[in-house]
Amino acid sequence: GVLEYYKKACFRFAKAFFCVMIILLQVDTLTMDNSLLILAGIGLAVLLSGIWLGYVLRGMLTRKRVDSERKAIRKEAKRIERERSSLIYEMISELSATLNYQRVLETALDVSMRVLSSPNGAVKGLVSAFFLFDRAEGNPDRIVLRVGSARGFTPADHRKVLEGVGGLLGETIESGEAQVGRNIAQDAELSRIVALRSCSSAYCIPLRAGLETYGVLIFAHQSPDFFSKERCELLDIVGHQVIIALQNARLYADLEQEKERMMEIQEEARKKLARDLHDGPTQSVAAIAMRVNFARRLMERDIDTAQKELVKIEELARRTTKEIRHMLFTLRPLVLESKGLAAALESMAEKMRETYDQNVLIEVQPEAVENLEIGKQAVVFYIAEEAVNNARKHAEAAHIWVRLKLLQADIAMLEIQDDGVGFNLDAVDATYDNRGSLGMVNMRERAELVNGFLHIESAEGKGTRIQVVIPLTEDAYDRLRNRRG
Repeated sequence: GVLEYYKKACFRFAKAFFCVMIILLQVDTLTMDNSLLILAGIGLAVLLSGIWLGYVLRGMLTRKRVDSERKAIRKEAKRIERERSSLIYEMISELSATLNYQRVLETALDVSMRVLSSPNGAVKGLVSAFFLFDRAEGNPDRIVLRVGSARGFTPADHRKVLEGVGGLLGETIESGEAQVGRNIAQDAELSRIVALRSCSSAYCIPLRAGLETYGVLIFAHQSPDFFSKERCELLDIVGHQVIIALQNARLYADLEQEKERMMEIQEEARKKLARDLHDGPTQSVAAIAMRVNFARRLMERDIDTAQKELVKIEELARRTTKEIRHMLFTLRPLVLESKGLAAALESMAEKMRETYDQNVLIEVQPEAVENLEIGKQAVVFYIAEEAVNNARKHAEAAHIWVRLKLLQADIAMLEIQDDGVGFNLDAVDATYDNRGSLGMVNMRERAELVNGFLHIESAEGKGTRIQVVIPLTEDAYDRLRNRRG
């Protein structure tokens, strides 16, 4: 400290004084008075010591000022670090507080502006946007990038659609890593955005979780050196939290969609049950009541005819009983739970023959059933039952085939084929929303429950073939999805 420096300065002063005195005592040829020489020596020593002491004190003051400045810098750095940590915590809290997909995007952009803001205020000239993957209008097989949310974009910019295959966007999506871009006005795709043409640099972050890519998050600024290492690290944190929030929002949206779909399926099942009851047992019971009344009146004048009518009534009652039992079977096939899918399909075919005189042929490869989980077996049964029932009602088919086999060791296929009248598939798809029945929709949705892919072939006069390709493992599902993509 200061005391230590003071001690060292006094020691050096005394040392210098004694050195001068020794030199004077050793001089033998001096003609001047000794006292004057001693006095001059003392003065010289004092002068030298004063100079040295001034140098030491100046060094002490300089070092003290430097230490004070360093402490102030460290204190300011800690304050900035605390503020940024607080902002990051607020960002995580805000992004975690909502499961609304659009609100996540809006919140992320607002928080990013605050994270990048300086002590003097918000950053000026910063443009930011989410580009998210979506299906192209009129061509669902084509994937494009649309603006999900943006800051600084013009209304026209919000409507722009990009391919995401060239320039900074393409590099970021291809590599899966954040990229810094220069000369944005010359970029192959971003130059189409008016708000980005005045920007000299941009930082593009891929929004990727596992194998799924949602899109990109991009920031752009007029300064070519705006995206320093420190700012990029902060934006990487923002991007990471955004991905987590988007995953949560997407999962929640999927759950809500699944809940709505289950409600629609249940509503359709109730409507189907009501239709089947109205078209089948209800009509039969009404016919039985009319025939019983007719037989009662016949018994008063023609007993033989009345007996024959009673036989017809008995047959109608038995057929009605079979229809009701078949309906109960389709609602909950107990044989599926007790004996498995193959036995359930055989039982369904038998009831179709007994109840409707419909010839249904079942071909099941045992290995295909063994590799199917119990839950998936139930879904496969209901797809087959829906397809067979549709063929019975509309195809006028002499035969309906139901086949379940392995295409590969980890891929199974359910196939339902008939030799009926067939139909124009394009025409039916075009008017399907106006139809009361949702048979094909139900089959598609059930196929999705087992990660399957539904394919329908039909032509007027040539029958119908329905195929559901079912992956038995995650790897098989990825292969099928990539092949279809």
